Parts: sequence; C-alpha cells; structure tokens
Amino acid sequence: MKLVTPSFYKDFKCIAGACPDSCCQGWEVDADEASLAYYKTLSGVIRERIDSVLDKDEFGNTIFRLAEKKRCPFLNHENLCDMHIAIGGEHTPYTCRTFPRFINDFGGTREMGISFSCPVASEIMWGLNGKFDFTFEMNDLPPSLNNIDAELYFKLFNERKKAYSIVQNNNLTINERLIQLLDFGSSLQKDIDNYREGSSKTAFFDVFDNPEVINPEWVEKVKNHKTAPEILNTESCENIAMYFLFRYFLTAVYDSDVLSKIKMAVIGVLIPAYFGNDAWTMHLWSKETEHSDMNMSRYKNELRNNFYLSVDELKKHLV
Repeated sequence: MKLVTPSFYKDFKCIAGACPDSCCQGWEVDADEASLAYYKTLSGVIRERIDSVLDKDEFGNTIFRLAEKKRCPFLNHENLCDMHIAIGGEHTPYTCRTFPRFINDFGGTREMGISFSCPVASEIMWGLNGKFDFTFEMNDLPPSLNNIDAELYFKLFNERKKAYSIVQNNNLTINERLIQLLDFGSSLQKDIDNYREGSSKTAFFDVFDNPEVINPEWVEKVKNHKTAPEILNTESCENIAMYFLFRYFLTAVYDSDVLSKIKMAVIGVLIPAYFGNDAWTMHLWSKETEHSDMNMSRYKNELRNNFYLSVDELKKHLV
C-alpha cells in the first residue's frame, strides 16, 4: 500500500499532561470491538474500572461514560491516562491510539494526517515554516477493500492537484485564490453531479453555533465574532486550505459532492478571520465540529443546502 502524509506529519509529538486542552475531555469515546474483546481478558482493579464505566449512547454504540466536567473516567489529576499506565497505550481504544491522526483509505492508497483539533497539531500547521507538501512511501499493508468508483476516484485525484495549485499560487492574493477555488469547485461539481445549491437560510454566523457544545470557549468566540473579516497571515491561510483539501477532497468519491469539500477549505480560512486570528481558534473550531458526529452532520448539511454558504455568498466574504 502507498502511504501519503504531509511532510510535517512525523514532527508531531503528543505533550500528554502538559496539553492546554486535553483530548481526554469534552467528548465521548467509543469502545471499539477489538479493544472490548481485550478488556474481557483482564482481571483486577483495571478490569473493574473499565466495566464500571461502559455504557451505551443513543445510537447503541458502546462508550466510556464521562466523569465530572466531561473528563474521561481514566484521566487522572495529572491529566495522564490511567488505562495507558495500567495496560499500555497499544490497548487503549482505537480513537485514543490514533488521535489526532486521521486515516483515509482508497484501495491501494492510504492518506494520513493530523487534525487541527489538537492544539499541538494546530500550532504546527498554523506556523508551518515552508510549503504544505507531502511524502510518499510504500509499506506491506494489503490494499483496503472498498467499492469506490475507480473512474471518479482518479478524476478527483487529478483535480485535487489542480486545487492544490490554485491555493499555492503565490502570484495571487489569498482571497483571489479562494475565489478561484470556488469557481473551480463549481465547475467540477457540474462535471460530476450537477446539483442545485440549497435555499435554506441559516444565517452565516449561526452556522457555527453548534448544537453540541464541547468547549464553552467556542460559544463565546461565536458570540463575539468580528463583523468584518480580519486580514490574516497568507501562509497560515494557505496551510488551512491545504489541510481541508487533503483531508476531505477525495472523500467526494463516496457522495459525489466535491463542492462542499471545497467550501470547507474556504470557510476554514474564514474561521480565524472572523473568530480569532490564531491557531487556538482553529483548534477550538475543529474539536467542536470535526470531532462531533452531531455537529459535523449538521455542518455538512449546511454546506450543501444553506443559501448563505453558496458559492456566490461565500465570495462576498472575500472581496
């Protein structure tokens, strides 16, 4: 299998208990089947602790019931994981082992990156010294099994290169690039599956007022948003757009909605422009949205169906 990662991917190091916003607080963690099977082989205090906090969510998934202040029940007073200490990091739930990494498999290709939802990862991408580019290597993993449309995949693969070129075109201002990217996405969408952008009218700033609150600080950011976008560091904007294109563009192979993925890249740049010009703001938004099934599902619906997130309306934020 071919592995594709951003060139800075291996620079990431978790700072564990020193993290200013622990990934072990604020959201539920699913207990995956492989981990659950292993926990049944345990005995003693750690087995009793695990059994005492297993629960079901509203969808029937097995989860770890959160403690006070939405803390993971295994997060100790030093902000370290008691489960990791007791049985090793390799036996913690899949989410805990992989976060903040994300993995997208497309047959013989695996793409992996790190998410803005982690404060350290956010700082890396916000302040990246140099071009957002990629490394490629081969490993011995077998290709993943999926039923993707190969023709659509290769079309998207080639078109994403064009999107990257638009975003990284230093002959244009970042706003000019994003306007060009929106036009590119609109044209590409017509080639793939020409759908009408929606007519629902959730106000632009209300889009970011998520129903599931993970960190109240984000609620305050939305409440106190700027009325006009702030001028941002061009390199940071470029990195934000590249992150969203890398993470989401090819996933259009599953729903044929490439325009929404391009809108995500544009709106990603508008997040710090309206809510706070720093890596911390990107971290808050990502944790609040990308890592909440409820919030992300709502956001995807808004991207496709909200008039105020249409191509023409988004352009108004860039002129």
